[in-house]
Amino acid sequence: MTPEIVVDHREKAHALLNADAEKILRLIRVQMDNLTMPQCPLYEEVLDTQMFGLSREIDFAVRLGLIEEQFGKNLLNRLEKELSALHEAFTKK
Repeated sequence: MTPEIVVDHREKAHALLNADAEKILRLIRVQMDNLTMPQCPLYEEVLDTQMFGLSREIDFAVRLGLIEEQFGKNLLNRLEKELSALHEAFTKK
């Protein structure tokens, strides 16, 4: 592959992973706005499933050499912090 193609694939991988993380945040915000309890089994199942799926996507992209492992870790950490903040804000309502 030419260097331009490799860079393009890396940029696309970053953009897709960031977009998937944002989808998870939007999904959780919608659920928290419409549920009375964030401890709802559906909420927890969706969160666990979505986070697991994203972690597998990140692992795959790392193994392909499309992203650095640290980028993946940072993305998951940022998402977990934001989800924690959402959960905390909801429980203070």
